[in-house]
Amino acid sequence: MTAKDFHEVHDDEKVGDIERAAGSQTEDGSPTTTSSDSVTIRSNPDATNIKAEEQELSHDATAVTATTGHVTGPSDTKEAAPETQATAAAQGPPPAAAAGAEDTPEAGRTKLETTLIVLSLCAALFLAALDVTIITTAVPTIAEEFNSNIGYIWIGSAYLLSNAAFVPTWGKISDIWGRKPILLCAVGVFWVGSLICGLSTSMGMLIGARAIQGIGGGGIIVLVNICVSDLFSMRQRGVYFGVMGMVWAVSSAIGPVLGGVFTSKATWRWCFYVNLPISGIGFIVLFFVLKLHNPRTPVAQGLKAIDWVGTLTIIGGTLMFLFGLEFGGVQYPWSSPTVICLIVFGIVTIGIFAVNEWKYARYPVIPMHLFRSWSNMAAFATAFCHAFAFISGSYWLPLYFQGVQGVSSLLSGVYLLPYVLSLSLMSAVAGVLIRKTGNYVYLIVGGMLVTTVGFGLFHDLPLDRNFTKIILYQIVAGLGIGPNFQSPLIAVQTSVEPRDIAAATSAFGFIRQMGTSISVVIGGVVFNNEMQRQYPRLREELGPELANMLSGSSAASSVGVVADLQGEQGQIARGAYLSSLRTMYIVYVAFAGLGLVLSLFVRQVQLSKKHTEHKTGLKTLRSRTGK
Repeated sequence: MTAKDFHEVHDDEKVGDIERAAGSQTEDGSPTTTSSDSVTIRSNPDATNIKAEEQELSHDATAVTATTGHVTGPSDTKEAAPETQATAAAQGPPPAAAAGAEDTPEAGRTKLETTLIVLSLCAALFLAALDVTIITTAVPTIAEEFNSNIGYIWIGSAYLLSNAAFVPTWGKISDIWGRKPILLCAVGVFWVGSLICGLSTSMGMLIGARAIQGIGGGGIIVLVNICVSDLFSMRQRGVYFGVMGMVWAVSSAIGPVLGGVFTSKATWRWCFYVNLPISGIGFIVLFFVLKLHNPRTPVAQGLKAIDWVGTLTIIGGTLMFLFGLEFGGVQYPWSSPTVICLIVFGIVTIGIFAVNEWKYARYPVIPMHLFRSWSNMAAFATAFCHAFAFISGSYWLPLYFQGVQGVSSLLSGVYLLPYVLSLSLMSAVAGVLIRKTGNYVYLIVGGMLVTTVGFGLFHDLPLDRNFTKIILYQIVAGLGIGPNFQSPLIAVQTSVEPRDIAAATSAFGFIRQMGTSISVVIGGVVFNNEMQRQYPRLREELGPELANMLSGSSAASSVGVVADLQGEQGQIARGAYLSSLRTMYIVYVAFAGLGLVLSLFVRQVQLSKKHTEHKTGLKTLRSRTGK
């Protein structure tokens, strides 16, 4: 068999052949004589020395066990003369050289290049996450300037909806055209959306620009994780995923503070202008420093390879479903035909997407074989529950600080620091622990356990300003949330082939985004229903006017009214808020507990310290049939 023939053999066949060869070794480690008909081996077309071939085969067999389940193939080493390969196979790498290889930057990068790449990826992710929350304190001013009440809702929702809907598509097109050009494209789309937002002259223009921003932001979020996966080995990437988790948490927390500062000290437009120089510098650095495989796929051929049915159905189904959740209880009653149709047709369309990916798509956006493993299913479900719980801290704790403790929107961001700092610290620590130990399962299970305890403590948040409880409870919850930004993703990536990493990461990001969106809606429904349930008592004690303002869908937006109430009236209103928030956190504790149970089914796989750059492009795409 020639070297050319060998390169065409499927990876699975190669693994089986090498394992059979390994099994035929004698006790002293030397290979037994094996015919070329029974074992696939690598040889130079000009080489006829069977001894050299057997020695090389023995080296490949040893590589199977030495790399924790990852087979060293022809793409992992440079081709050499048969005699040289045989000698290297027999002797193996010197221990000192092997140890030094683990300490040097991977793929020939210098430490400076690695630092610049990571900082640029962090900057891009920071802005994409920042724009989820920076607008919250600026929305009232924007709505007043444009004289639009409906804009109050859609300034934030437009970004989140488009962000979630386009995540799977970004991952697939990065498989076709390469990571770097598609990441730069996502940063460019985000930059353009930010510019239009800052220049908006009407509410419609601003909402449309926010949707463009969301499309780019969704691409940045998923592609940053994909690039980290391509840049670093499975053992190393936990550290960098931990850093990205820190960036996400910090940006989400300081967003409202920055938004309030820009709005009060300058203009709300700086909430968007601030993105321009930072993302612009990040674009330039990534353009020159980021070195990943570029397949240079022709545009026409790439467009033909896109699963258009899958792309349109996942975007359309996601938008319909999330639109239904956004409309429900706000613009329309939950029982209205509009809300019911949007939710039902959204679910049906997502079902059509799943059938298309399973049965018909040649190159699926999200391959269904990712969900065949119980471990993968458990990791995806745990990520959903984690996202469901995490966002409740960032989204609803400020309502507690403003509505119950009576602090300003800016100060509520400061009060949230114990939660943010603890989860940021634990996210980084978890990454280091994964790198040192190679174990991620205990972090997933332990994280969900502490999360369940921490969010259970939120049910005991005080009516009065007891800083011991306020700070301690947030720290416990944050320590539980921190490890599971990256650990479930690593669990998923260990169970898939390198060519499925982008699809698996996109599916992971999509599931997390859905968990976040659904969490906010369900939390709002529970809170509003609880406030509505207290309406008779509030009407009797506060009067019909105040009771109407504090009940139903008006409750969350009436924190300013509560802050202005004094004496016994203030106590009654704050008590109603606290009672509703406590009931709401029972739901989040239940989801955290569900995540804990599901995390027990995640399987531990030994993480490899070796890393081979994944090649993108049409030739590496995995079809629905697995070929």
